[in-house]
Amino acid sequence: MAQHNLVVCSKCGGVNRLPPARNAMEAKCGKCGNVLFSGHPEDVDSRIFDCQIARGSLPVVVDVWAPWCGPCKAMAPAYESAAKELEPHVRLIKLNSDNEQAVAARFGIRSIPTMILFHGGREIARTSGAMTAGQIVRWVRDRLPTVAA
Repeated sequence: MAQHNLVVCSKCGGVNRLPPARNAMEAKCGKCGNVLFSGHPEDVDSRIFDCQIARGSLPVVVDVWAPWCGPCKAMAPAYESAAKELEPHVRLIKLNSDNEQAVAARFGIRSIPTMILFHGGREIARTSGAMTAGQIVRWVRDRLPTVAA
């Protein structure tokens, strides 16, 4: 029997079982009805962040940013472009370090933008500094060779 992906909704935190044969880009959350993949990284709170890391089976890339950070704002369109390319094999979310200071402190964020890649509930890679969409996609694929090209 094929393994289902567990996909956490970035809007409500609901956990959805997604069969491999199902078109993930058309899938909707069983709890709130929102699409699970929109090509737009959601800015999440600490509860949704923790659900994404602990309960989902997909790799998760987190962009830790702040609204006053120039490089963060400059990288935002590139991060969104990378999400369009990497979804539905990887979940991309954003975490505002001003609003979620406890999470930023828990992960030792010292500079922004910082991207952290999680898989299987643990951190597997981290990088700081603004990147282009191509650099973001390459960075993820170099660390997750099973992600589709």
